[in-house]
Amino acid sequence: MQETPVLLQALQGKVTNRVPFWLMRQAGRYLPEYRALRQQAGSFLNLCFTPELAAEVTLQPLRRFDMDAAIIFSDILVVPLALGQKLDFVEGEGPRLGPLDTGSLRYDSSRITPVYDALSLVRRQLPPDKALIGFAGAPWTVACYMIQGYGDGAFESVVAAAKNNPAEFGMLVGMLTEATIEHLSAQIRAGADAVQIFDSWAGILPETEFSTWVIAPTRRIVAELNKRHPATPIIGFPRQAGYLYARYAAETGVQGLGADPSVDLSQLAAGVSPGICLQGNLDPGLLLKGGEELTAAAENILEAMRHRPFIFNLGHGVIKETPPEHVAALSAVIRSFRQ
Repeated sequence: MQETPVLLQALQGKVTNRVPFWLMRQAGRYLPEYRALRQQAGSFLNLCFTPELAAEVTLQPLRRFDMDAAIIFSDILVVPLALGQKLDFVEGEGPRLGPLDTGSLRYDSSRITPVYDALSLVRRQLPPDKALIGFAGAPWTVACYMIQGYGDGAFESVVAAAKNNPAEFGMLVGMLTEATIEHLSAQIRAGADAVQIFDSWAGILPETEFSTWVIAPTRRIVAELNKRHPATPIIGFPRQAGYLYARYAAETGVQGLGADPSVDLSQLAAGVSPGICLQGNLDPGLLLKGGEELTAAAENILEAMRHRPFIFNLGHGVIKETPPEHVAALSAVIRSFRQ
């Protein structure tokens, strides 16, 4: 009988002898082979929506480094695209979304079929000991982009809209919640072993709004996915949630909890159920820097998480200037550690 990939064992709440790892943005601009394919594709969206290219980009980091999972190469903003909002990526500036007309939004998964085709291609090529991760943005974070039309960590207009027009804002979040369920479910059917919900802007909300716009929609997504796909674990990543991380884990029902670099993992571990698999939380700046500081920080994280379910990751995405040799060095540190 085939052994369960070590990353999935950790997400099942098991302490694994070998610590599994993958990195957010592990497929990306720091790899020369990615840059070559990106040029070939002509645009970021072409790269995402050409299944053969997206599959190749997804697999590139696993050919170089001994990671335990591939994460599908896609973007959290494919959901607004599937809902009918115009989306473009401007070179050097990032995403630009068209004006939002909530009343005209209708979810149509056929607009983003290439994402699922890419997942199926990766599934067929992935070694059996490696896991495949699908993902989506959380409703709050995706709503931030849809309303503002571009990425800006302040999102004051969105916070104001949520506070001043909760009924209207709730309609959008409700729509996004159901769309996210469908998108993640389709990824699981296409071959994803686990899924991650990225709530990149969770940390900008005060506690009451955090409950309403981060915890409640995520709880609904997790409950419905658990019903449809009971064997598929879900990782939540409410970035910069601070003291609300533990509450998020307890109230959403996620099996895995990603943490940003500001979090003391030992303290977080003490505040969550022992069966929750923590994930994180190396500072990407240290991976960029490399050397003894990187080694020491990685070893500290591994030691702090000894004897509990854990997936090593960064606390945010790989920085594009990171030398690939630093990722190889980090991999060696993780692989030399034993529980």
